[in-house]
Amino acid sequence: MSEAITAPISPVPLRADARVIGLVGMAHATSHFSHLLLAPLFPVFMREFDLSFSDVGLLMTLFFVISGSGQAMSGFVVDRFGARPVMFASIALFALAALTAATATGYGSLVAVVMLAGLGNAPFHPVDFTILNQRVSDARIGYGFSAHGLTGNLGWALSPLFLVGISSATNWRVAYLCAVALYAVVGLILWLNRDALATSTAKSRAAAEKANPSQRTGVAAHPLAFMRLPAVWWCFSFFLLSTVTLAVVQTYASSILQAVHQVSFEAASLTLSAYMVSGAFGMLVGGWVATQKASHSDKVVARSMAVGALLLILCATGWLNGTGTMVVIAVTGFAVGVGGPSRDMMIRKATPREATGRVYGTVYSGLDVGFAISPLIFGTLMDGGWYGTTLAGAGVVLMLSVYVALQVGRITRAATTQ
Repeated sequence: MSEAITAPISPVPLRADARVIGLVGMAHATSHFSHLLLAPLFPVFMREFDLSFSDVGLLMTLFFVISGSGQAMSGFVVDRFGARPVMFASIALFALAALTAATATGYGSLVAVVMLAGLGNAPFHPVDFTILNQRVSDARIGYGFSAHGLTGNLGWALSPLFLVGISSATNWRVAYLCAVALYAVVGLILWLNRDALATSTAKSRAAAEKANPSQRTGVAAHPLAFMRLPAVWWCFSFFLLSTVTLAVVQTYASSILQAVHQVSFEAASLTLSAYMVSGAFGMLVGGWVATQKASHSDKVVARSMAVGALLLILCATGWLNGTGTMVVIAVTGFAVGVGGPSRDMMIRKATPREATGRVYGTVYSGLDVGFAISPLIFGTLMDGGWYGTTLAGAGVVLMLSVYVALQVGRITRAATTQ
């Protein structure tokens, strides 16, 4: 286990840390942009290629299956070869996915797009957190986690604006060619600043120990040894549970508002945007909180998720009118966002330093699993007209994540005192 972070002052220049954080944030925004590479133009593809809702829905399921399974495995690749080359490979896959979309001739082409984008997205969390943990000073790592979460939200927000805007002005093929150009620009910026993205590898660490025997830590652990750590699976469970709730809000909040409170489609859609924007502001605040409360990150996460859960359950009661419900859902985004940087800090403390990529890959695959199973569970409730139950269920699941976060903290503290 890594030790708790206690350094209050960083000897590393602010400019150096800011450079790494900015580059990783830009790359992370690109990966979230790629989550929605097809979804904003689904109506166009349905009309162009005569597809059903089930057809396009299957595309998103395929994306998250590939991304989730690949994410767990890619951590091993990151630890072995370093984060930087894997990042460049991911950007190249995104560009190829966009080029495939620009030349699509049918459903098979769209399947190829999500497969390429899913493969490109799979390594991003192991890549990002390996770079942040190795290159950003302890005193500023909380701000790095904050910026990481914030830029991810911005990537989600940019994708529909970029693709729909260009498609409306020209056509959808031009929109995807512009996406190829966007990936190329991002890749060029990362390449020109590649020195800031270098990380150690298993091979380089072995060479260093051979050159300096005093650095040896004993017999090398098996590559899968981290899987025996209970904290890893508690962290995985946390991501799964919290993402199930996020998926409910993203997928069904608009429909629930329209059905229960007769809110207009435009206003209901705006509520989801408000949730995401509030979450981004929450992450900004959460970066400061994570830095100040680094030794109690599990408690910060637990309190943030508890507040979010209670707000969702309040919305589910129907006591609030349409406007009140929309406001409270937006505030829920802020509450959950505050806990985001501390969540990443919590995982960092539960991660052996030599297995960063593997642990983050495994833990963050819970995010993809949550996105995949949430519609299967709560879609049935929605089909049955159980709108309030759906929202309450999301709150209950989020409340379960509170217990999981506290378990992570308990196990981590116990390990550091041994």
